Amino acid sequence: MSTADPQLKSWTREEYYRMGDAGLFHDQRVELIDGEILTMSPMKAAHAVAIGLVTAAMRAVFGPGYWIRVQLPLVLGTESEPEPDVAVVPGEPRDYPEHPTTALLLIEISDTTLSFDRGRKCALYAEFCVPEYWIVNLLDRQVEVYRDPVDGEYQTRKSFDSDEELSPLAAPAASVPVSDLLP
Repeated sequence: MSTADPQLKSWTREEYYRMGDAGLFHDQRVELIDGEILTMSPMKAAHAVAIGLVTAAMRAVFGPGYWIRVQLPLVLGTESEPEPDVAVVPGEPRDYPEHPTTALLLIEISDTTLSFDRGRKCALYAEFCVPEYWIVNLLDRQVEVYRDPVDGEYQTRKSFDSDEELSPLAAPAASVPVSDLLP
């Protein structure tokens, strides 16, 4: 490749914020992933219902002392700021004057973005050692659980069907019916 070839511009979080402040993303759902600004597709009703169900389930499982964040930024390095559908972080909102840099559990609701959530999002979360990542797979009506991040890859992956239950690593005594997470 010569220096005259077109180059992909990789954006930093700081540049991303400046573009947002300038109004470049008005009325758009965007995320910064690995230096790329991605436009997210519109949210379908089943996705929205699943976010509500997952949020209620996580509040019941974790209770006080944990902040269940819904579609809020998570800082992962200088070039990524995803907005997972649900994130469980220890503490309360006032404990975070800046966006959190990790979470105990990240959950994405997936219908149209299943390949992306299994691929780039999963790799990003593993790279930053998020201990547990769930994909609520609306297409197959199951929850995919990823655990044990090592060298940017989750070592353990297991799927739970709608008639099964699962427990978060950070709350092992809890039992969450998969059917409670699905619309």
